[in-house]
Order: sequence, then structure tokens, then C-alpha cells
Amino acid sequence: MAKRANGEGTIYHRKDGRWEAAIFLDGRRHRLYGSTRDAVNRQLVAALKSHEDGLLPGGGRETFGHYWEVWLPGMQPHLRFRTLQRYEELGRLHLIPVLGRVRLLQVGPQHVREVHRRMLDKGISPTTAHHAHAVLHRALADAVRWGMVPRNAAGLVPPPRMVSAEMRTLTSEQAKLLCRAAAESPVEALYMVAVTTGMRQGELLALRWSAIDLDRGIVQVTGTVTKVGPQLLITPPKTARSRRAVVLTPQAVAALERHRLRQDQERVQVGAAWEDRDLIFTTAVGGLLERDQVVRCDFVPLLKRAGLPPIRFHDLRHTAATLLLSPGVQPKVASEMLGHATVAITLDRYSHVTETMQRAAAESIATLLG
Repeated sequence: MAKRANGEGTIYHRKDGRWEAAIFLDGRRHRLYGSTRDAVNRQLVAALKSHEDGLLPGGGRETFGHYWEVWLPGMQPHLRFRTLQRYEELGRLHLIPVLGRVRLLQVGPQHVREVHRRMLDKGISPTTAHHAHAVLHRALADAVRWGMVPRNAAGLVPPPRMVSAEMRTLTSEQAKLLCRAAAESPVEALYMVAVTTGMRQGELLALRWSAIDLDRGIVQVTGTVTKVGPQLLITPPKTARSRRAVVLTPQAVAALERHRLRQDQERVQVGAAWEDRDLIFTTAVGGLLERDQVVRCDFVPLLKRAGLPPIRFHDLRHTAATLLLSPGVQPKVASEMLGHATVAITLDRYSHVTETMQRAAAESIATLLG
């Protein structure tokens, strides 16, 4: 009897009433079952498609760990690099230790709950556990779509409730203190631009002189600094809306002009060792700055000099948003400056400010009605 060719499959009706498909892939027979011929045929088509994508349609008989090793690289074209890194980290630290040796077909709600329990028992934040759940849900959703498992176990268990990080913002007076104290910093302009535009730290560190027009007071946000192992790279912005033009305040323009003069002097002192990458904020030899290093070596001491409470660098973005919205700037304009995907995100995230705006609007109407 001739050996069946790779990729050929047959469907037949079993004595127990079910339908069964047998398919040969990579020299192995794989069986798929269903209550109707159409259901099995759909599984067969999905199995062939998953095999083309590099997955083994073993009806879930392979382990979750094996499935993960094939599924994750296949996500590379669909995810930003930092997101792919995050998926890998969540899988390696939290999903594989629990699910790695479990057959894909046998992954159930109890396994999902075990992932949650172990993470929370270790003191890991509910938000991180929520993200791990979301990644697992996405991985299993593909397994369901490809006919490898009948259900998504992660969809049967509610994820841990996310706890938003506390937002701390500086008042206008505190922001002034910060800017005054920043005059002693070699990256004074970094803080001035951060407080007045709300740009993300990675976006700030990726800025190039060619992307800024000091005469018009406009800067183009085109990238963000990403750490890949020990290496720093400039990668595309967080979202499509993050690629944007931002208008600078006169104070920010003046700070950048001072910064350029200072950088020109440093370039002359360093000489041939200077790494000319057109970057605005650089190391002593012109290279990319690392986020954590900026925070540890400059931002934390700056807060102490200014007599300000400890905050995250990202809270400068929240401060800028609050300062933008407080005097009544239209949320649409603020959303565009911040690079949010939608105005709804801006309104939801800074509801404490929009409530004040609504009260001011109500008072205006009351005055008109007299």
C-alpha cells in the first residue's frame, strides 16, 4: 500500500456517530473529531493552515510549552518589539512554569487559576497578572481558531482586576520649582520639554535635532528608545497616533537653544570620540541615554534639590496633561499633543481635571442665565 502523501486527509463517519478526519503531516497521522462532517472539515482546513504557519495540528496532544515555542515567534510580524519582549517575559516567568508540561488539550480553568494564584502569592501586582492572563487568552484563542483545542480556558476564568498605578502630578508652582532647579542639570531641556509637552521619556530620549524646528517651535515625534538586552535602539512610537508634531513653548525653545550650545562645546572637547547620531539628549560621547540611568543619576537628585516629593519620570507626562487641561484647553488638542489613540483615553485618564472643567462650564452657564 502506497504511503499517503504529506498534507492529504480523509473524513469518514464513525460507528459511534461522530465524524473523524485523519491527516498525515511530517510523516505522522493526526486525528480530528467532530459531531458533523462540516465541523471536522473546518478543523481539517484549520489544521492545514496551522501547519503552514509552523504549528503542529496534533489536536492539542503536544504540550503548551511546545505550542508556545512555535506560537510566540509567529507573533513577531503582528507586535511591536517591546510588546513581543513583554510576551516572552510573561510566558517565561509565569505561564511556562505552570503550563509548560501540560498537554494543550488539557489546559483548563484550574490551570489558569493556578497561574493567577502563583503570581499573586509571589507579591506580583494584579495588573501584571492581568496582563499575563491576556497573553494566555490570546495564545489559546489562536489554538481554538486553528482547531487544536475546543475552547479557550482563559476565557472561562475572570482575570485579576487591574490596579492602576497611582498618578502623582505636580502643581503649577511645583512645576516652576522643578524647572528652576533643572537649570543646574546638563539635560535641563529634557525636563522643560517633558513638563510642557507631555512627551513620554522614551520619545524624549529618541529626539533628533533634524526633527525640531526651533524657529517655528515645533518638534516631530518619530521614535522611542527601547532596550534590547544590553543594547539601546530607536524603535517606532507606541502607536500610530504617537507619531505626531508638538508645538513647543517659548521656555522649551529657549532651553533647547541653551542645550545645543552646551552640546556643541562638549562635541569639541570630545573630538573624534564623539558619536554623531544627531541626538538631542546624549551620553558624554553622543550615544543614546538609558532611561533608568537618567532617573537614577539626574531626575531623583533634581527632585531633592527642588524640594519636591518623589514621583516617577512618567508623572511629568501626567503633570503636563493636567496643566494643559486645567486652563480649559480642548481635550482634542490635549489628546493630540499627548499622542493618545483616542480623545476618550484622555478624558478617562484625566477625569479629575475634566470634572473641574465641567464645573467651570456650569458656572459660565449660570452666569449667563444671571
